[in-house]
Amino acid sequence: MAKTGTDRPSPPAGDQPAAPKAPKRKTAHHRLKLRALEESDYESIRDIMDRVYDHAGGAWTRKQYRAMLGRFAEGQLCIEDKGKVIAAALSLIVDYKRYGDFHTHEQITGNGYFTTHDPNGDSLYGVDVFVDPEYRGLRLGRRLYDARKELCRKLNLRRIIFGGRIPNYDKYADNLTPQRYIELVKNREVHDPVLSFQLSNDFHVRRVITGYLPEDTQSHAYAVISQWININYEDMKAPLVGEQKRVVRVGAVQWQMRPASALDELRVQLRYFVSVVSEYQADFVVLPEYFNAALMAHFHTKNDADAIRQLAEYTEPIRVYLENLAVQYNINIVAGTLPEYRDHVLRNVCYLFRRDGTWDYQYKIHPTPDEEREWALVGGDELKVFDTDEGRIGILVCYDVQFPELPRMLAEKGMQILFVPYLTDTKSGYLRVRRCCQARAIENECYVVATGSTGSVPNLAYMDIHYSQSAIFTPSDFIFPHDAVKAEATPNTETTLIADLDLGLLKELNQTGAVRNLRQRRLDLYHVEWIGEGGVSIRKSTPQPESEKKKGQDAASRKHVTKG
Repeated sequence: MAKTGTDRPSPPAGDQPAAPKAPKRKTAHHRLKLRALEESDYESIRDIMDRVYDHAGGAWTRKQYRAMLGRFAEGQLCIEDKGKVIAAALSLIVDYKRYGDFHTHEQITGNGYFTTHDPNGDSLYGVDVFVDPEYRGLRLGRRLYDARKELCRKLNLRRIIFGGRIPNYDKYADNLTPQRYIELVKNREVHDPVLSFQLSNDFHVRRVITGYLPEDTQSHAYAVISQWININYEDMKAPLVGEQKRVVRVGAVQWQMRPASALDELRVQLRYFVSVVSEYQADFVVLPEYFNAALMAHFHTKNDADAIRQLAEYTEPIRVYLENLAVQYNINIVAGTLPEYRDHVLRNVCYLFRRDGTWDYQYKIHPTPDEEREWALVGGDELKVFDTDEGRIGILVCYDVQFPELPRMLAEKGMQILFVPYLTDTKSGYLRVRRCCQARAIENECYVVATGSTGSVPNLAYMDIHYSQSAIFTPSDFIFPHDAVKAEATPNTETTLIADLDLGLLKELNQTGAVRNLRQRRLDLYHVEWIGEGGVSIRKSTPQPESEKKKGQDAASRKHVTKG
């Protein structure tokens, strides 16, 4: 059909409501044959489609029909009875990630000319299925679906996927959302002539989209993206090196502060947690702010400012150790924070160690009042977003997440996951961080992974007690957990928190969410701008020249930890 072809029987054979009834015909002996369509079949195809789709644009043109046969003849199937074509299924191959779930029928079919057909694609896209009204009741739609599945297997394609109408939704639209309507159909409380048929043929709903066929008034322009997975698929096209994944696994370490008299004791803890999270095939592990603070308990000084500066002497050996762990355990490490003291300036720094051997850092920008008063800590003056093999991330240290301008600027640069290492001593302090993390996830349509330390260390001024409940937060919409919390740890218990984050859902939220915070900002009235030098930089995962490494190591000695 020229403008209306969504993949559905029209309506599906054998899965129709009783009315309207097909015209009666005499009992006859059938001679059914499944075969590929030929150019000489056009008149029969046009006759069926004009009757089936008289309300929705009628048949494909002869020019479109020739184009689809020319580009993918083996994907155009029909059933004939004694030489007469009585049903057909049309399809093409696409590289589905080029289109994603948010596309229109015209876009994915090349306006009916199948110019989008890609012999090297991974998915068989169902364009249309239709049955001669006089031959309904013979379950011909099911035969065509089974033939498609066989074609998918023989071509070693990952899936069959299509956009399907929900024509009965018009009867329920005043009282039900499309999502609720689909749930009722899946629960067999409501019958839909298209969706019910597809579900009975082992297709599963991926999501609902709108605007797929704007002229489809029965479905109110909604369509259901459904798929059947080919379990026999073998990925012969897999790259030699990994592509970025849609689903990213993250691990957060809720760290137990315990007295440590030597750096070797701390290294044992670090290796243990990195190895544990790595064994779960995680892509990231994040440590808390000032995770090495317990080393200060044995310093021979009562001056807090001197103690934190002595602690900074451990930063470079810890940096080198974690850099090696990231490569050894094949995991990206967001290394909490460490104090850096350089040129008589004390800063708090979080390192990012990529598993490819490169590393970078983000300074804490806002010292807390106590950090300024007790330690004379100085804030950084750079804001960075980091490219990794599994997406674009941001890092904000504890108090920094309470300033919404920072994550908004990171989101404008494409941040997908925000990591927040923190150190809080009381529940009220923790809740400030938690509530702000939740708000940042909603405002910026991103995931937020926050982790801190628990336990107590006697004789450690300003760092003696801790409160933490590590958590992973999501935006708030129906495609995410109902409370916008992906996972959370038991409070004040040493543990690891591991969860899978679907980056594809962030794109869906941005385009079709119930609310769209990033897209609907009134930039004609307001905006957030970095007025410091250099702007917000995007840091690529590329090897550093020796001169830059030296700068980074120098800069690494002047950035390290704080509480807040």
